[in-house]
Amino acid sequence: MDEEDDKVKLISWNVNGLRAVVGKGFVDIFNALDADVFCLQETKLQAGQIELDLPGYEQYWNYAERKGYSGTAVFTRIKPLNVTYGMGIEAHDTEGRMITLEYETFYLINVYTPNSKDELARLPYRMEWEDDVRAYLKKLEQTKPVVLCGDLNVAHEEIDLKNPKTNRKNAGFSDEERAKMTELLSAGFIDTFRYFYPDKTGEYSWWSYRFNARKNNAGWRIDYFIVSEALKDRLVSASIHQEIFGSDHCPVELELKE
Repeated sequence: MDEEDDKVKLISWNVNGLRAVVGKGFVDIFNALDADVFCLQETKLQAGQIELDLPGYEQYWNYAERKGYSGTAVFTRIKPLNVTYGMGIEAHDTEGRMITLEYETFYLINVYTPNSKDELARLPYRMEWEDDVRAYLKKLEQTKPVVLCGDLNVAHEEIDLKNPKTNRKNAGFSDEERAKMTELLSAGFIDTFRYFYPDKTGEYSWWSYRFNARKNNAGWRIDYFIVSEALKDRLVSASIHQEIFGSDHCPVELELKE
């Protein structure tokens, strides 16, 4: 077996409307990245609105009840043992925000975390979501380790966004949201990008469409692969594909030893 065969490559990408990104070369990007498992957030689709021909991959979709909103998908060439949608809590499960795939040695949870909105209008709901997701992950962990990926809608530390001072009370960088990420990591999880690059700056995964933000790299790192401590020895690499366009987010990657 060569080196490549004993690694699993995972990609996560908030596409901010899959139909739009398909028109900007999604299938070519998908093929070039050549992931074993490819997770999408913010597909903004209903069932039957798109046909993607991805030979060798099984496709799993979770749609929001509201049209043109939220939604997640997973394309995998490793056959999962089981797939579930949502976390079994009605308050959270109408917006298509979660897909869980069970594999031989870990669970993969693809998540699109709710945005706290302007003036933190949705922050109380977001706090409930955070607590329930953490409890859900810890419950799964009793069976096997977990890999959580997706747009988690929070820049954890000041190093994770270009302008921390002016954003302190804004959605995605409020003290409350950052504290929930700290709580998650303290519960036995690893932010894989920071595991490999604890001090690296200028590494972002989302840029506003305004103010030439991407051109100036005035971004935020809000897309993650978070894993159980038990998977630490299997971590190979983590990266952010800032060279890939098509959305206001770029894909993030994790490689694991099988």
